[in-house]
Amino acid sequence: MSTLPTIAFLGLGHMGGPMAANLVKAGYEVTGFDPMPAAQEQAFKDGLTVADTAVAAVADADVVITMLPNGKLVLDLYDEILGVAKANTLFVDSSTIDVADAKAAADKAHAAGHRAVDAPVSGGVAGASAGTLAFMVGGSEADFDSAKPLLDVMGAKVVHCGGSGVGQAAKICNNMILGISMIAVSEAFVLGEKLGLTNQALFDVASNASGQCWSLTSYCPVPGPLPTSPANNDYQPGFAAALMDKDLGLASNALRANGVEDGLGLRAAEIYHRFNTEGNGGLDFSAIVNDIRTRSEGTK
Repeated sequence: MSTLPTIAFLGLGHMGGPMAANLVKAGYEVTGFDPMPAAQEQAFKDGLTVADTAVAAVADADVVITMLPNGKLVLDLYDEILGVAKANTLFVDSSTIDVADAKAAADKAHAAGHRAVDAPVSGGVAGASAGTLAFMVGGSEADFDSAKPLLDVMGAKVVHCGGSGVGQAAKICNNMILGISMIAVSEAFVLGEKLGLTNQALFDVASNASGQCWSLTSYCPVPGPLPTSPANNDYQPGFAAALMDKDLGLASNALRANGVEDGLGLRAAEIYHRFNTEGNGGLDFSAIVNDIRTRSEGTK
């Protein structure tokens, strides 16, 4: 008889679906719920037991993992399911939400007699499918230790960042760095083009010099230098611009609330928000290079 904990996985979209599938592959019994029929169908193909409701999914679970679009949905769902979960259930929220919402979710879980960690991820759809996500975890040491074996199945790096909400703080800070660096790399390529520098030449120099960064060497925003980057696949998203807009919005709120200067995070948020609202949210966030190039046409 298996001694592995039983899992309820709520939110089986582009990220949650592959994450849950990897748990099934590792031998866990996973019951999933998602309101979208396509997600339900794929989950069934991946070996999950598909429940009709979130309440039904969590009723017999030892661990409940959530992957939802925003904090309100997480808090509303917790209000729905905390009362029906078994005592001392471990709640793992891998959504990317505001720090305050993460702390509120943990408080709700604790008040209902459960354990809780926030465990947002980095790595995109490719990382979710490959099981190579990075998890940034907030919660007690004991709850982190309970969650870690599951997170190790779904990810390649699991870091305990501190108490409740601190995992979300790490995610916000990381993605602010990512958004700013992608804009910087994209702007450099557009400038290089105007100066007569080929994209390949700039890549060859910067990837081996002080300009080296993940946005350049793992996710190059122009076609050619890095065959695996979305730029070579019509900017089909590994990480959609709409999600970057969301994450930088969370970072902006935190920057303002904590009085952090001097504005690069806020400016990056403005750039991605405009890019998203102009109808580009379904493209990969690295497609910002094309927006910069278009806005630079006709100027020297």
